[in-house]
Amino acid sequence: MRETTVVDAEIQHLESQLARLAQGALDPELFKKLRLQYGVYSMRRAPDSYMIRVRVPLGIITPEQLEALATACEQFTPARQVHVTTRQDAQLYGVERGAVPAFLRGLSAAGLTTREASGNVVRNITLCPWAGVSREEPFDVTPYAQAISDYLLRNPLTQILPRKVKIAFEGCPTDHARTQIHDLGIVAAVQDGRRGFRIYAGGGLGPAPAAAKLLEPWTEAELLLPTIEAVLRVFERHGERRNRARARLKFLIEQLGWEEFRQRVMAERPAVWATQSGYALSALHLRDDASPPVRACLSSTHPAPEGFARWSTTNIVPQKQPRLVSVIVRAPCGDLSSAQLRGLADVARRYAGGARLMNTQNVLLRFVPYAALPAVYEELERLGLAEAGADRLADVTRCPGADSCLSAITHPRGFAEAVDALCRNGLSAWADAPISIKISGCPNACGQHHIADIGGFGVAVKVGERHVPCYQLLVGGGTAEESTQFGRRLLRVPAQRVPEAVKRIVMFYGEQKQPDEPFASFIARIGLDPLKFLLQDLAELNGAAQTPELFVDLGETEPFAPAAGKGECAE
Repeated sequence: MRETTVVDAEIQHLESQLARLAQGALDPELFKKLRLQYGVYSMRRAPDSYMIRVRVPLGIITPEQLEALATACEQFTPARQVHVTTRQDAQLYGVERGAVPAFLRGLSAAGLTTREASGNVVRNITLCPWAGVSREEPFDVTPYAQAISDYLLRNPLTQILPRKVKIAFEGCPTDHARTQIHDLGIVAAVQDGRRGFRIYAGGGLGPAPAAAKLLEPWTEAELLLPTIEAVLRVFERHGERRNRARARLKFLIEQLGWEEFRQRVMAERPAVWATQSGYALSALHLRDDASPPVRACLSSTHPAPEGFARWSTTNIVPQKQPRLVSVIVRAPCGDLSSAQLRGLADVARRYAGGARLMNTQNVLLRFVPYAALPAVYEELERLGLAEAGADRLADVTRCPGADSCLSAITHPRGFAEAVDALCRNGLSAWADAPISIKISGCPNACGQHHIADIGGFGVAVKVGERHVPCYQLLVGGGTAEESTQFGRRLLRVPAQRVPEAVKRIVMFYGEQKQPDEPFASFIARIGLDPLKFLLQDLAELNGAAQTPELFVDLGETEPFAPAAGKGECAE
């Protein structure tokens, strides 16, 4: 008989506490603290069912794991779909309380866990999805990120932090992983032929966004883990524990001052190195860059199907490995059905050498032979996943919002669907423009609205005795190593008028930009006043009482009623 593993024991413990809760023998507040350690969240309007966040380390996912998620969707969720998050996790909604242990066991059998997908811990470590295939990277950071992820999961130090810590690894000069908005951002760097990193600390979004700062000019690879652990020790020891609103690492840095914080980390690092944990990274076997085996496959024998040319222009990226490409599979609104998950697993197994969930809420198929692309396109088209325009205007990033979240105000899905409709009719000439849109249902920035060309977060504006659902629009955001620009606040626009606002902004940019001028550079050049003038009639709420549709959120049919409360991400 198989020995009981740590994971088995954890699930058994959670199951016993669920039984105590059902019997009234366990305080619901105490149980909440336990379940959040397992990524189990309350849902709006569904007190007896949960949203469960599945941790997908570094976003790396196997065909078998895609199938396990599909099974979980079919067995345990009403909608039979999964939502891909900006932290490269997977979220499932509507899991009934009594089904949670079976849900967790099914995922565990495929090597997936929900442990530390929430709570005051080191959250899922994110990774540039192009790591290992990018033509720009000095070396593949994947094995280093994997080693750090393995070391920190269930580590006693990470169980008692004042607040959550988010870590991202990047190997490319382009900041795909958005390292600057993380508590710890780690970027590959080579010095004198030796591998190392530039480590940034103190980034974050939310109502008070901050860009991370460089700890030291270069950190050799052997000191990567000791440096990370030194930061965590300083944070654990000195971080705020009474005022939750100021408990993140960025606020500790603000309190101490950057130089004082940096000196404490540097002073702590030798103590870390002197312990067994200090040697953990160097003792691990870090494999060299290598291509996984690629499935043998044949290209289609007939001409490329309609739509293939545009799709291959926007969704295909050549790898550094000869004759291989990566394929971006757009997940509509960040969602994938169980049938699509199974289909993706089959495509990945037959044509690809790996798959990763992306922080843009898409899926990346890697090590795909160039000759197989027509066949891959046909398979994806059958699944409804062959949409072109990856990382373009139509490819909106959004949080789940008030569909499920306790703290959300608006429904960003409606915003995303409206932009998609615009890109088919009204802005079709701009659908493939390299303009990013990111939307959150509240100021907490789960949709990363601060770092988009066009961003927005949900707010409620009282008009008489009712409320109008609105979006505070921001423009000109983006990240690059050491040059992060947070979006500048434009105007607050009723949700029903937001599609027209987006259309006007994009058209104005098209008419007024200089040749090859990126959107963020355009905003920096012209400032906000021309756009405010352009949108001022849309922001006007005088007379709103005579416009009933303004009191309905985008994509909804019932009158809007703000019901935001304290979200459990704040726990």
